[in-house]
Amino acid sequence: MTAHQTIESKAPADTASPSSQEGRAMTGAEIVVRGLVDQGVEVLFGYPGGAVLPIYDALFHEPRLQHILVRHEQGATHAAEGYARSSGKPGVVLVTSGPGATNAITGIMDALMDSIPMVVITGQVPTHLIGTDAFQEADTVGMTRSCTKHNYLVKDVRDLPQIIHEAFKIATTGRPGPVLIDIPKDVQFAKGEYYGPQEVQSTHAYAPRVKGDASRIAEAVKMIAGARRPIFYTGGGVINAGPKASAALREFAAMTGAPVTSTLMGLGAFPAADPAWLGMLGMHGTFEANNAMHDCDVMICVGARFDDRVTGRLDAFSPGSKKIHIDIDASSINKNVRVDLPIVGDAASVLEDLIAAWKAANLSPNKAALSDWWAQIDQWRARQCLKYRASDTVIKPQYAIQRLYELTKDKDVYITTEVGQHQMWAAQFFRFEEPNRWMTSGGLGTMGYGLPAALGVQLAHPNSLVVDIAGEASIQMCIQELSTAIQFDLPVKIFILNNEWMGMVRQWQQLLHGERYSHSYSDSLPDFVKLAEAYGAHGIRCDDPAELDAKILEMINSDKPVIFDCRVEKHENCLPMIPSGKAHNEMIMGEVEDIGNVIGEDGAGLV
Repeated sequence: MTAHQTIESKAPADTASPSSQEGRAMTGAEIVVRGLVDQGVEVLFGYPGGAVLPIYDALFHEPRLQHILVRHEQGATHAAEGYARSSGKPGVVLVTSGPGATNAITGIMDALMDSIPMVVITGQVPTHLIGTDAFQEADTVGMTRSCTKHNYLVKDVRDLPQIIHEAFKIATTGRPGPVLIDIPKDVQFAKGEYYGPQEVQSTHAYAPRVKGDASRIAEAVKMIAGARRPIFYTGGGVINAGPKASAALREFAAMTGAPVTSTLMGLGAFPAADPAWLGMLGMHGTFEANNAMHDCDVMICVGARFDDRVTGRLDAFSPGSKKIHIDIDASSINKNVRVDLPIVGDAASVLEDLIAAWKAANLSPNKAALSDWWAQIDQWRARQCLKYRASDTVIKPQYAIQRLYELTKDKDVYITTEVGQHQMWAAQFFRFEEPNRWMTSGGLGTMGYGLPAALGVQLAHPNSLVVDIAGEASIQMCIQELSTAIQFDLPVKIFILNNEWMGMVRQWQQLLHGERYSHSYSDSLPDFVKLAEAYGAHGIRCDDPAELDAKILEMINSDKPVIFDCRVEKHENCLPMIPSGKAHNEMIMGEVEDIGNVIGEDGAGLV
């Protein structure tokens, strides 16, 4: 499939009466709006501009679509991501040409990296002006080739119905991702005939493989049954595959007796309360998860992609294990790590087939070996790797997350994050029992993601508690979206771990750059309480551990958007961590006093 292609019109044969034909006649803008409705879209995020005004005019007459006016196009894409990630439905974005499209690119790239289904509609200058450097012209299709799953430039209104319906299919099937449709203004004004999703004939032979190979599934269950030290390594693909995948993972893990760990994007697919849960793995994963990954003999990877934050030093990554990799994206298999048994297919389908094959073969795990394996894991757990020095005088960031979790765990809560130390602390200390409750920027690591994502989550779940765990630097990237929250009565809570530093930047400068803190301290932070009040939100500040619980409850019980300025320990490091250039069993633990000498010159360039 090429990124940009002109398609042949595959409109159905003309069998309708003249009157019904007349009912199909619409402008391109009206076709877009009708297509969104027929795709089941209820909410779209956008910002108007000259090149999409015809579509906005058509929206004026369509009450079935709720348009959320963001304050920046990046906010629109992140809000669509949050909506999609928490609901399982595709997020939809509408922005204008030129700067509207370029502002959206960060969120589009973020969605590609984290496999978020999204359809982005951009306006374009009229067809005859394309290539003339016209006002607000940009080569949107060219710029987004590398950050979309697929994209289109619509040159003929007759192709528009097919493109719209096809875009949703591509975005939501297989490995999900963003699809962009670039529509010139003259195409929006042109008259054409509309056809529904069931009436158009796709020109693409896009049919991702869902069912895993039966012989490989049979081989996989034999490998797992024979394992002495098995482990499940799970990722965001389990969540993308829907609730059935998470349920099947829990069932199969119980049958095999194997421990389960997860990437940042996979948190919630397996319940944190389950004794088999080892916590997150990777650079800031737990001691027990990383050591188990290093020492396992059979690794079952489901819906994860062996990225660098997980694998660390490739030649020392789980050196003694046989690896089974289950993924719907064939291109992700053997991309970073060579595996022994690849299975291409949907996580839910393959896991259900593994369960069936296990039962059919009447298999059972090696209980004696598993007992020894769990004894070793319990020794690693005894290190209590997430332990930190408590304080009665200053709020530790870990403590803040722990109290937030304890005071919200009985509520219908969804968590988004910005990017940095607070993100990792949230992943370590907030415990998720269900999928689709955790929204964060994993692959791209986009500062500014959390607040607009929280807006999207709140729209998908209007009666739920939505909290953006933020840093004082990251929140300022898209703080203007608080205005959107006020306009649309979205009572999101922004819980800022304020240490006055770009914390993760400072930590790496301490690790790698001789404690030369170049431009990582924030000298002129706003008064977040006054800022909240200026927007019409509620502001809270806390710097006393004794007052923290009461003020968190005040935040939870507010019916307005809230900015909570939680003043935390300024120089706390996010530990444990795997230093760059080291293996999984060479972690820096919390008790290390001088982390500035941990990473040598060889490791510094491997971050």
